[in-house]
Amino acid sequence: MPQITCQDLTLGYEGKPIVTNLTFEVNAGDYLCIIGENGSGKSTLVKAMLNLISPLSGQIITGDGLTPNDIGYLPQQKDIQRDFPATVREVVRSGCLGRSGMRPFYAKEEKQLAENAMEKLGISKIAKSCYRELSGGQQQRVMLARALCAARKLLLLDEPAAGLDPKAAADLYNIIDALNAGSTTIIMVSHDVEAAKSRASHILDLGSQVSGGQSSLKPEFYKTGAP
Repeated sequence: MPQITCQDLTLGYEGKPIVTNLTFEVNAGDYLCIIGENGSGKSTLVKAMLNLISPLSGQIITGDGLTPNDIGYLPQQKDIQRDFPATVREVVRSGCLGRSGMRPFYAKEEKQLAENAMEKLGISKIAKSCYRELSGGQQQRVMLARALCAARKLLLLDEPAAGLDPKAAADLYNIIDALNAGSTTIIMVSHDVEAAKSRASHILDLGSQVSGGQSSLKPEFYKTGAP
């Protein structure tokens, strides 16, 4: 069943389109990678799917009971506050805020959810460490664990491996693969085209940008041969 359907979508700013004629759907359990050159509209599409901006035309339809609180979001590293003075456990638990509502404390189930997420990401041993003192790869695992706490059905990842060394990037991709194998729907923006094609079930190629800000290619959505 489709969790997100984009129909005849045109996205941009101040009335100027960046990407046009965008139609695709993401079903429960899919692993979609969004690729394209800088300026092709990848991050703009992410913002639209998070309801942070409105389409210039067309529509984004959610199904399968998907709500904003069902989506875990990992932004680009440059958009993350890296000197946050909190422990790893505190950062990960903050991903449960959408579940706790107005309660000023975390329920037992939410605390356990955070512990499970840290175990999945292999960071339980550093749960008491200060987040800002971690390496870039460790910080990215912490933020992914935080996003996992928020994700009841879907994880939306914007360049999760950007800035990581090859080993840390490979480790992170393997973790994302395992999450998808466990039935979590994945939507990931990536510059790593080869990794995307070898891992994802579907590719959305937004093409490249030309003068004036509009994509020079019609967006292409297709299924890969990845297992």
